Amino acid sequence: MGLLISGVIVSFGLSSLLAQAQQQVSDAQVAAMVEALRLAAPQTGIANDGLYSEWQVKPETLKGWSKHCLKKELTPTQFENSPATARQVISCITRRELNKQFIASSNNETAAVRGVGCWWMTGNYTGCNSGFTGAYLQKVVGFYQQQRSKPAITPSSSPK
Repeated sequence: MGLLISGVIVSFGLSSLLAQAQQQVSDAQVAAMVEALRLAAPQTGIANDGLYSEWQVKPETLKGWSKHCLKKELTPTQFENSPATARQVISCITRRELNKQFIASSNNETAAVRGVGCWWMTGNYTGCNSGFTGAYLQKVVGFYQQQRSKPAITPSSSPK
């Protein structure tokens, strides 16, 4: 009987650990990361630089992301001309990557943001400690923290 109770306790403990490891990031975290990536996007100063939307996305990247998130490929023009669609795709990809990085970093928010920011710029989760990528990552983390420190916007109640 004691062995059975121990098994049940261990089972509950493991399932709660698994649930915690698979915990989804919040909408506020995703929104802050999306905005941080937008604000930190390098501005080339070239009108037709081959990068699209406020997030400066490459066309070949856009195809895979839109197919994953929208179940259809968007053209760069469609992506560029619809800020709402662009934000939807960016939010989808950012949520996926933040979730991965929260798990990889044992729920360390700053480490997760750093991992996503580095991946966004280089395709790797690490190695953005110096030079251009280091400076970019500092911007991303700063903008993320700025966004997270803003109070949540709640709809005001109408007078009765």
